[in-house]
Amino acid sequence: MMSTPQEKFWKANFGDEYTGRNTFTPEELDAMYTDRYGISRTEMNRRFLPKPSIASVLEIGCNVGNQLSLLQSMGYANLYGIEINTDAIERAKKHTRGITIIEGSVFDIPFEDNYFDLVFTSGVLIHISPQDLPRALIEIYRVSKKFIWGFEYFAETMTPITYRGHTDRLWKNDFAKLYMKQFPSLKLIRSERYKYIRDENVDSMFLLEKK
Repeated sequence: MMSTPQEKFWKANFGDEYTGRNTFTPEELDAMYTDRYGISRTEMNRRFLPKPSIASVLEIGCNVGNQLSLLQSMGYANLYGIEINTDAIERAKKHTRGITIIEGSVFDIPFEDNYFDLVFTSGVLIHISPQDLPRALIEIYRVSKKFIWGFEYFAETMTPITYRGHTDRLWKNDFAKLYMKQFPSLKLIRSERYKYIRDENVDSMFLLEKK
């Protein structure tokens, strides 16, 4: 399958540089979230995740595994991630223990249907072109057995944003609404919006359940 322009961008030097800037311990990640939103990522996760119901987890676009490591620190196991940037995958091998991170694209997730109890993204859907997004959501839906979880930049409608001087690389949207429009059987379990402390930007966390 051919890579999209956005995937080629993240596979190359820009993705490597992003990894260098964004490798955190769970404690550092929580501190960053608290500074940005006034709440830690651990506390966000506690509000959303029905822990007894989740025996396996897949993160799409996991980079070095920051979010997976934090879930591990909260007691979750059977944690998997896919990532397209090979430098991030190599760094993840040193950054994580007991977490499986492999090369893979959201457009062709290398797992069987209904394989994971929970499939999630964190700041990844925003980097997929709106014309390609439906294909990505199909794959995420396919490999999830029970829950789809997201944390993404929020806007009421699709809003292109210049990202570090680059166009066609970031789009805000109401991603929970897009999931439910594409898959009407999905049930919205919880949704919260988190405003940045220092500006007017808003991010959205949502949990959807397959029926």
